[in-house]
Amino acid sequence: MTPDRGTRKRGLPIRRASRAGSRWALAVPSTGRHALRMESPAALEAQRTLESRVAAIDSRLDLFDEIARLKRERNAVILAHYYQEPDIQDIADFIGDSLQLSQEAKRTAADVIVFCGVHFMAETAKILNPEKKVVLPDLEAGCSLAEGCPADRFAAWRQRFPGAVAVSYINCSADVKALSDIICTSSNAEKIVRSIPADKTVLFAPDRNLGKWVEKRTGRDMKLWLGSCVVHETFSERKLVALVDAHPDAEVIAHPECEEPILRRAKFVGSTSALLGYVTKSPAKAFIVATEPGILHQMQKAAPEKTLIAAPPEGNCACNECPFMKRNSLEKVYLALRDLQPEITLDESVRVRALASVERMLSLS
Repeated sequence: MTPDRGTRKRGLPIRRASRAGSRWALAVPSTGRHALRMESPAALEAQRTLESRVAAIDSRLDLFDEIARLKRERNAVILAHYYQEPDIQDIADFIGDSLQLSQEAKRTAADVIVFCGVHFMAETAKILNPEKKVVLPDLEAGCSLAEGCPADRFAAWRQRFPGAVAVSYINCSADVKALSDIICTSSNAEKIVRSIPADKTVLFAPDRNLGKWVEKRTGRDMKLWLGSCVVHETFSERKLVALVDAHPDAEVIAHPECEEPILRRAKFVGSTSALLGYVTKSPAKAFIVATEPGILHQMQKAAPEKTLIAAPPEGNCACNECPFMKRNSLEKVYLALRDLQPEITLDESVRVRALASVERMLSLS
């Protein structure tokens, strides 16, 4: 049976019938705690050029077939994060969280990696694969955590604590990875911190919420960079309580990037892949999921008999959806494969130093 490929307006992502009436929002949450970077004239021009290329795609093309053809011709692999839109997840060769995607990027035999995620993820793939071409469908798919931890400020922070071990969450730039001792993800942060000798001061950046959760899990005090995720900080405890009252049999599960009031009410806290595993294995029949709702697509496929409810943001908006992840679209994936751009490039000295911290993480994972 031919899969339902939905319909589109030019330049908009294809929407499946199961998502009728839904819209991906690119609005920035109105919390006021994050300011997205001011785009330079060059960046704005690049974005206009990309949108023009999207608009010029022949509407008669079957993008699913074209992407499959180009993958074969380019010997390419498509890696996608769980937070990508469903159509991108469905064309991906591998779907995972940050740790899983790093591991897959390291072992791929493809010549081209199309990374359907955000900029720091594609950079990590390039750190691990300097000889491969790594493309990101939209170069402006950034990350509030990475942008909130510039390398110069991170370096100055490190200098205040001589002899300390710097553990950086993978949601940071290649430059910050190069200045770090070891990288972690939400899947292995606790294990990484436990591996550090007790007499060492630990610096943890850039996510303070994940850092606080690790402190609680390990009983270890750390020096925390005061960053947070623009998506995970928007969940409303007030609305969550009301949702639990309306669905008393539903279990609350949450990502450790969430604020403490949300984590306190969760039956289970874990990485994106851990949340997926919990839903599939738990005897519970309904779940309120406090993370980016892109993961619901894989949860529904893995456990179609279960009810999944996205935890609500504070405002009347789609602020629980990552505006950066949703910059990628099926059209942009097609263009990235066709034109092999935008390409990720790194200064080799930065890449080598960043590789050391990433490899230390992978050796413990």
